[in-house]
Amino acid sequence: MDSSNAGTPSRPAWIPAELYPFASHFEKIDGSRVHYVDEGSGPPLILLHGNPTWSFLYRDVIKGLRDQYRCIAIDYPGFGLSQASPGYGFTPAEHAHVVEQLVTRLDLRDVTLMVQDWGGPIGFAVATRHPDRFVAFVVGNTWAWPKSDPGTQAFSRFLGGPIGGRLILHHNFFVERIIPAGVRRKKLPDAVMDAYRGPFPTPESRRPVHVFPREILRSRAFLAEVEQGLAVLRDRPALLVWGTKDVAFRAPERRRWEQQFVDHRTVLLDGAGHYIQEDAADEIVAAIIEWRNPGTP
Repeated sequence: MDSSNAGTPSRPAWIPAELYPFASHFEKIDGSRVHYVDEGSGPPLILLHGNPTWSFLYRDVIKGLRDQYRCIAIDYPGFGLSQASPGYGFTPAEHAHVVEQLVTRLDLRDVTLMVQDWGGPIGFAVATRHPDRFVAFVVGNTWAWPKSDPGTQAFSRFLGGPIGGRLILHHNFFVERIIPAGVRRKKLPDAVMDAYRGPFPTPESRRPVHVFPREILRSRAFLAEVEQGLAVLRDRPALLVWGTKDVAFRAPERRRWEQQFVDHRTVLLDGAGHYIQEDAADEIVAAIIEWRNPGTP
């Protein structure tokens, strides 16, 4: 395994060491150099991000849970500190394959999986293929099935199309507009915003961000396959941590997850937006600890 320490000079200057004080690990997977954080001890907790974020999104969750779990936060190729191989298409199916390869190489078992945004279909694609490795789920604002409502279709066609491409590639629209709009309880400090800008300094580096909205519609076959596999996980315990002010994933998606998992608990994050890890990390940590250890004060 190719790993390097967090303190090496190769770490980019846009990563604030005081906010992200974790060792960096790398694994070569099909030509991509995949970065992940591996912190703490206990049963593994895999943390999967969405668009246009990276493992930095989970920094406070990791700090709060690393004495309970072995926290493994992965950057998909093209995001965070991961470098994509030539010809990599940045589709959710490819990202799921990368995550699957890392899970099997590290031989992770008794895994709890936490997902949000695109982490949902990516993570559940892996879990439905390896149900013997996954024991529980923490589900943030996300989905894992084809979406066909008019709002979703309009979003996918617009931001996944030529106009959205110009906004994303030349104006870094997802980082500069979508992230601040998706954090409802606070204004993100400059250091945090710079850490989200860091992986995407050029139009070419922003291509992975443009692919995701396009794939909401183009990846319907992949999403349908994930949906079909969910039944095998129905008996696993699940904790829903759900921001109530997310414009992308609302009560209908939350209710569908509640129907999916017979043994579920729902914690509403009142006033939290799409990026629940920024808005409500302390509440998420407390909910997971209490869920794992009922009766914990």
